Amino acid sequence: MDLALLRTFVTVHRAGSFTRAAALLGLSQPAVTSQIRTLERQLGRPLFLRQARGVTPTSVGDELAHKAAPHLDALVEIAEFGLDDESSLRTLHLAGPPEFTTERALPALTQLTGEDGQGFALRASFGHAEEVLEGLSAGHHDLAISTARPRGGVFTASPLCDEEHVLVAAPHWAEQLGTVPLPDQDVEALESVPVVEVHESLPFVSRYWASVFDTQPTASGSVIVPDLRAVLACAASGAGLAVLPRYLCTDALKQGHLVTLHEPPVPPLRTYFLVVRTGTLASPNIARAHEWLLRAAADWC
Repeated sequence: MDLALLRTFVTVHRAGSFTRAAALLGLSQPAVTSQIRTLERQLGRPLFLRQARGVTPTSVGDELAHKAAPHLDALVEIAEFGLDDESSLRTLHLAGPPEFTTERALPALTQLTGEDGQGFALRASFGHAEEVLEGLSAGHHDLAISTARPRGGVFTASPLCDEEHVLVAAPHWAEQLGTVPLPDQDVEALESVPVVEVHESLPFVSRYWASVFDTQPTASGSVIVPDLRAVLACAASGAGLAVLPRYLCTDALKQGHLVTLHEPPVPPLRTYFLVVRTGTLASPNIARAHEWLLRAAADWC
């Protein structure tokens, strides 16, 4: 079986699209389509179901990818770095949400980059769950941190840690509300406080309201900034209430820049997952970083 055809097949399987695979391989889309058809003729079985937007692997396609991808990755690694494991500094590509990756994952991984002369170069990129998983599938990243657990056999996902969400505001808003932390039945009092959020849809506030108060917020966002660290800064400056991960606002709470407005018996949680392409943990640097992050995360919860 032609290895070039297998490489094209694995790239299409990971990318979920002939078009994206062609861009990754530096080929034309017709060339990619032709190679997949050739491989399907050789095997006598269809490997993908063509759809309006991309392709979906058949059961035969998934089985072939599961068997072939780790070996192809190993061959690519040998071609890029040679047989001497100590001759080159490997590069690890990590992707995840900007705040969590910056505050948690990167400080942990940088401890590995020069450890015992066996470290690796590190490259990071940021994005929401859909973006980082698409990039991981396409081969742009080695590891991804995602708030959504991926389905299917393309990825292997491990729970990393849970993030507790806290309803906070600057002290003068707490004084204006009176009793703080507020009882559940006084949720209407919060309607007078402006909202600081990362998006117009109020994802953090809406999730908190639904989980804790069994309702939806009626206010719209007064300040919308696409980074939780900016939300923290705006809330601490008095712009309004915000729902933030506890790890991100612990110092501001200790210093009195923020006050907890509500303390539910069971706080809302969000789970982070550490995701790799299935089979790539055979690569030593990916496996080492993966294990290191899982161990470090035990102290983050």
